[in-house]
Amino acid sequence: MKASAAGVGLGPGATGVVSPGSMKPTKVSGAKHEERWAYALLVMPAVLVYWAVMAFPAFFSVGLSLTNYNGGPLWSSMNPVKFIGLSNYIKMLRDPFFSVSLKNNMLIILVSVFGQIPLGFILAYVLSRRLVGLRDFFQSMIYVPTVISTIVVGILWQSIFSPYGPITEIMQQLNPMWENTLFINPRTAMIPVLIVILWMYTGTYLIIFLANLQKIDPEVIEAAKIDGATEWQALRYVILPALSGVVVTSAILAISGSLQSFSLIFAMTAGNPARRTSVLSLYMYDAAFRGAPDYGLANAISTFIVALSLVLIALLKFVENRAGGREE
Repeated sequence: MKASAAGVGLGPGATGVVSPGSMKPTKVSGAKHEERWAYALLVMPAVLVYWAVMAFPAFFSVGLSLTNYNGGPLWSSMNPVKFIGLSNYIKMLRDPFFSVSLKNNMLIILVSVFGQIPLGFILAYVLSRRLVGLRDFFQSMIYVPTVISTIVVGILWQSIFSPYGPITEIMQQLNPMWENTLFINPRTAMIPVLIVILWMYTGTYLIIFLANLQKIDPEVIEAAKIDGATEWQALRYVILPALSGVVVTSAILAISGSLQSFSLIFAMTAGNPARRTSVLSLYMYDAAFRGAPDYGLANAISTFIVALSLVLIALLKFVENRAGGREE
């Protein structure tokens, strides 16, 4: 056997002992295996919390939207839950209050994306370029509404726009025959709500843009000015391209926040008059908790809100890709 071993090629002086170098692949694979287990153990708590708090309720809500569940035990022989398919979605689409709520949500999205974001950017640009004095004062005053309780803000502005509030007094000074029917007239009831939404959340985007404007090197802007660029040209060709990613992120925040509008409208109008100021979240609340509960319809509305949010964000990302680029 020794001779055959030598013939195989151990050669003179071969002892048959495995060299340390030949053990490296095994050690490396073992280290990678341990590293994967360590990553899995570290990530597992967050994954479990996410599934328990976010993913499972979302899938459960979609499942309930396909049933006739209206409260009580889910598995009961007395009142069994039945699978009814897309009936709740069809019922939702045929409900005239759904179209009213969807229209109001679209108005809020338009005010948020094309009102709050541009106004927040303009204010941030004016403050960052120090085009006005008392920079810290104006920054604080514009941001303060965002830290006040939404319910408090809703009640406050409801008093301001009421028939006995300051708005009525001011308008009657200009026109003694003017009558305040803002909250009574279905055509004008959303105007005070949109004004308050514009006033309340513009400060959020002011802070976002102000923080990102400070990241732009002032020397770049000064170099453009030296080359003959005007303030508008520096804004258009230097500052706005650098903030393209911030604008998209702000638009996503505005869309998601607009579809979640509930507390402010609930405090100001509660959806009145005749539910003409209702939004999708308030429409969902009415279906679930006002009158006879219809949790299947309420979950169908919530699923629609999530789907609409994803569609609008995907559309926004498509427009961004066609327009070109993000912030580097």
